[in-house]
Amino acid sequence: MFGQFNAWHESAVKLGLLATEAQSVVAYRMLGFSGLWSVPPSESIRMVAEKTPAFLTGWWDASQAWGNGASPEAVLVAWAEPLEEAARENRQRLARRGPKVTLGLETED
Repeated sequence: MFGQFNAWHESAVKLGLLATEAQSVVAYRMLGFSGLWSVPPSESIRMVAEKTPAFLTGWWDASQAWGNGASPEAVLVAWAEPLEEAARENRQRLARRGPKVTLGLETED
């Protein structure tokens, strides 16, 4: 009984981490697009281009787990792991950039 609970717990934690990391990335990007956070000009392209490899890796890992007879919870964890890792890397990268600081020296023409 506790083994099943642990599997459910692990998959719930993995999905919670994925949701938290993804929402943090969305927040950093929205702040960046509004001019409050330092993001590179290529960020809008990057946020689209990075999705396909992460989802394909998750799909592949989940397919392998399912094909090897893993439990549904383990398949879910295998799917979520690459997505959570990509989101975590993005969050860390964007967090290091910091807020966009201006000294009020810009002039409007």
